[in-house]
Amino acid sequence: MGVDITVEASRPARRAAVLGSPVKHSLSPVLHGAAYRALDLHGWKYEMIECDEPGLPPLIDEMGPEWAGLSLTMPLKRVALAVADEVSPLAQAVGAANTLVFPSAGPGGGRRADNTDVAGLVAALREAGLARVEQAVILGAGGTAQAALAAVRELGHASPIVIARNLARTGELRETAERLAMRPSFRGNLFEEPLPDADLVISTLPGGAADPLGATRWKPDTMVLDVVYAPWPTPLAASALAAGCRVVSGLTVLLHQAVAQVELMTGYPGPVEAMRSALVAAAAARQG
Repeated sequence: MGVDITVEASRPARRAAVLGSPVKHSLSPVLHGAAYRALDLHGWKYEMIECDEPGLPPLIDEMGPEWAGLSLTMPLKRVALAVADEVSPLAQAVGAANTLVFPSAGPGGGRRADNTDVAGLVAALREAGLARVEQAVILGAGGTAQAALAAVRELGHASPIVIARNLARTGELRETAERLAMRPSFRGNLFEEPLPDADLVISTLPGGAADPLGATRWKPDTMVLDVVYAPWPTPLAASALAAGCRVVSGLTVLLHQAVAQVELMTGYPGPVEAMRSALVAAAAARQG
């Protein structure tokens, strides 16, 4: 059932943007622009700004009351916590924020850091039919793996298996697990042994890094989520699809994290189907 939304004609236009480095590949402007059109938010503008970690604090300090919020991609997700006046409990626990929400014009309030990556992962998995998790495997140990830990916990599982390429780089992920009161087991044998049996495998590895896993012998009752979405299907996703697994693309995660961002920044529910249609069309055009 659709949401009947009436936007006040007097509501002032606001600005928002995606920041990161590099950022030119981002599909966030497609998603947020589609949302503004569907919500009749006339005059709202969503931009793309190249910004590295040292550049974030001065850039934010120069932003006026017309700014509604920012979407943050790498390498800004951790430094976002330091520039915020308030940090959501989830972003604090994960140790990263992909969203900064600014107060409406007027006194009171401050910049709030939040994390919608977790909501994007959970919504994408539930949309694919995941009801519960008995055993999860998370591949990788970077910032996206931190969000994956929190998503798995929200799905009712506290002891996933984390498989990394280098155990020496799992320190921040271990700290996230401790804050989330989770008990993951860590392995450093990625690519050296077959993946353990699981009903959910989430690959947070960057593009191309998971390609050797294309030879995995999957059980068809495993759900596989690959955060990489271009080109699609990845070798990992293709092998899982061939085995009859339910496979979730990072494009669906991107959609749902943006839906949550739209609601945080505008105060209105994100128009999922309008945003999905725009995203699918843009991704298809890029893939040729």
